[in-house]
Amino acid sequence: MDSKRMYNDIMNMDPKIRLVTICNNDGKIMYSDHREGVKNLLSPEESKESLEMALDSWKIRTKLGPKIGKGKYVLAEYEKIKRITIPLNDKHLLYITTEVECDHSRLIDRIQSLEYIF
Repeated sequence: MDSKRMYNDIMNMDPKIRLVTICNNDGKIMYSDHREGVKNLLSPEESKESLEMALDSWKIRTKLGPKIGKGKYVLAEYEKIKRITIPLNDKHLLYITTEVECDHSRLIDRIQSLEYIF
């Protein structure tokens, strides 16, 4: 998996994307960066905690998969941002934050259409 290429491909999909993080299921970050000029709303510690919570939640969803089906994505919308979590495969997760105005449905469709993602 070429994490830098994936980051660039996704970041270029929509100017409203703030952050793209690619990590494994253990929380090891393969690649992560903010869009140039974007101010991070969380401290480094808070960002790490948010990623850990997303990973933990995804692990719970995976356990339920045999009964409800494999998870496709999770969207959390806050007053200031949207957070999208998408499994890349059984071992990696894509964690994205966007501006609230981002058309998340269109973005998710575009990401999931990338041939090398799944």
